[in-house]
Amino acid sequence: MDIKKADVLIVGSGLAGLMTADYLCNDKNVILITKSELNHSNSWLAQGGIAAAINKEDHWHHHYHDTVMAGVFHNRKETTELLVKHGTRLIKRLIDAGVSFDKNENNELALGMEGAHGKRRILHAGGDSTGKVIVEAIMARVLPNITVYENEMAYDLFVENGVCHGVFTKDTDGNPRLFKADHVILATGGVGQLYSATSNCLEATGDGIAMAYRAGASLADMEFVQFHPTLLMNGESSCGLVSEAVRGEGARLVTEDRVPLMTGKHPMEDLAPRDVVAREIFQANLAHKKVYLDISNVCNFKVRFPSIHKMCVSTPEILETGLLPVQPGAHFIMGGIKVDTEGRSSVQNLYAVGECAYTGVHGANRLASNSLLEAIVFAERLSSAILTAKTYNHCEQPPISLSSNPTVKLPSKQEIQEVMDRYVGINRDHNGLEKAVQWFQQFESIIDGKNHFHLTGNEKVISNMLTVGLLISKASLMRNESRGGHFRVDYSKSNDIEWYGNRIIHRTGEMYREQFLEPSEMIC
Repeated sequence: MDIKKADVLIVGSGLAGLMTADYLCNDKNVILITKSELNHSNSWLAQGGIAAAINKEDHWHHHYHDTVMAGVFHNRKETTELLVKHGTRLIKRLIDAGVSFDKNENNELALGMEGAHGKRRILHAGGDSTGKVIVEAIMARVLPNITVYENEMAYDLFVENGVCHGVFTKDTDGNPRLFKADHVILATGGVGQLYSATSNCLEATGDGIAMAYRAGASLADMEFVQFHPTLLMNGESSCGLVSEAVRGEGARLVTEDRVPLMTGKHPMEDLAPRDVVAREIFQANLAHKKVYLDISNVCNFKVRFPSIHKMCVSTPEILETGLLPVQPGAHFIMGGIKVDTEGRSSVQNLYAVGECAYTGVHGANRLASNSLLEAIVFAERLSSAILTAKTYNHCEQPPISLSSNPTVKLPSKQEIQEVMDRYVGINRDHNGLEKAVQWFQQFESIIDGKNHFHLTGNEKVISNMLTVGLLISKASLMRNESRGGHFRVDYSKSNDIEWYGNRIIHRTGEMYREQFLEPSEMIC
């Protein structure tokens, strides 16, 4: 078996992984692997922007307030404070790194408004190409200083005696490889591809979360999945995301007879938290009503939102009427690999950062444009921890069996999506969730298997999706209340008496409740 060695191994090429590499590459030998191409990530696709209290009329206290309000008071207080306190400083670091944020007519940073924010604090770059602009700038800095393996599929973590020593992979020809490292960082992104309608890239199949779970790491808050309200639709197919920033600039959600959808539904109407808006659109769709985003009040739409305008060009009548057909789609998971304030998981020497990590900053529902901020803030903290951490001696290569395990007929990606859409989507209930759990449990032999090397790359992705689908379904069944991105039709209200400050933990086949906030610590 081919063996590669590094001080630090990063799995994933989104902003969180690249920023971590940038912080470390001057002091450590860094290898980064990604299962497809470098620019295939949700970070690259991010339109909306990055949030920070930069305006002199703003303050991190205000940003904190908006974050925990959107998170329905389920946020970890310590990490959420870290997130919003360091925003301004690290935005300046991005600018120094070559990121050109958009300016206004006075040559000042242009600050936009998005859902559930009380003030204009969203920085954009390239109009609606913020993620792409930031990632390109960081790539230009870091790629000359690290080693990159593209199209390298991570299969399993190499863990011995509770310490992670590396990652087993396969290349495009199916050849196995072992990457040994003193520090292993999972930055594999989200789980959006578990649903048929999603804003996520094709690679977002929960791989890092599934690998960490199989290795014995703790996971938290897997039931909280955010559905973005506005995916642009062309018939039954999604063309891509319509950023919340469009509503921030005056667009309104309307039914086909141009009746405003959000009037009287929430004090912030079209700029209500994402879970609120997504459910209203979903309910309208259930009543066989089509919902549109009316952009007639948005000034200079083509200039302000060039990427979204380009998506609309293929359907000319959309731009002629100013009505963009939209529906909700899976966007962001608030849960993931449970880490401390420095990104350390419960498995020694294994870290997680970005969307695959549960830092607790998003609570039950992520505030718009906080994800890119999370990537840069916690990449810095994780990197600082590694630079001062103890180095572990590498273990010998463990014996690996490449022989085929008993054949298990795996479902297709579409079959998994059908189950998640039907039973574990925007609206959930006990009976549906039980059916989802039972469906996933028929594949427990592959989910719990200790050797996946007999699987092809596509089969490995399916096994990861099955693992994450089961974890989301079981946690959703256990949480018998509604909160943020988790909505139970049969328990339609939040139950603070039973659930305030409680998160659901998965670890090595166990699932249990853990209290992380006392009622007396009610945040905000």
